[in-house]
Amino acid sequence: MADFNERERRKEVVAIIGAGISGLLACKYCLSKGFDPIVFESESSIGGVWTKTIGSTKLQTPKPFYQFSDFPWPDSVTEMFPAQQTVLEYIESYARHFDLVRCIQFNSKVLSLSYEDGKLSGYNWNVWGEAFNTNSKGKWNINVQDTPTLSTQERS
Repeated sequence: MADFNERERRKEVVAIIGAGISGLLACKYCLSKGFDPIVFESESSIGGVWTKTIGSTKLQTPKPFYQFSDFPWPDSVTEMFPAQQTVLEYIESYARHFDLVRCIQFNSKVLSLSYEDGKLSGYNWNVWGEAFNTNSKGKWNINVQDTPTLSTQERS
């Protein structure tokens, strides 16, 4: 009976904006802590700024300093300063390896977010402080646009 109740308990949903390196790391961390992350990515693929750079762009730091701590570069990457496509492939393989892609909502641009708790709303510091109070009864509202259709949806 305890197992059933544990499975039925609703996980806390965490919204993450962007499926670049930081968004993927945040997603993996949230999953490891038992949260249910949703990554809103405005593009149709992951990679963040690496999707916007030209193909001849290379890492500016040696690859051992630009890798996920739990996911080393594959042995097939021999260049010390890999090019854009190789970096993208590395980021994509990280996301696949840890099954992060299932948490990503592609073509979803976050237009705005707000917090409401029934007494405070808006963007002043008191609201943001209350939003991170673990005893808060408030909720976040996220306005998301589907980039291909330009339709919008509010999520709470």
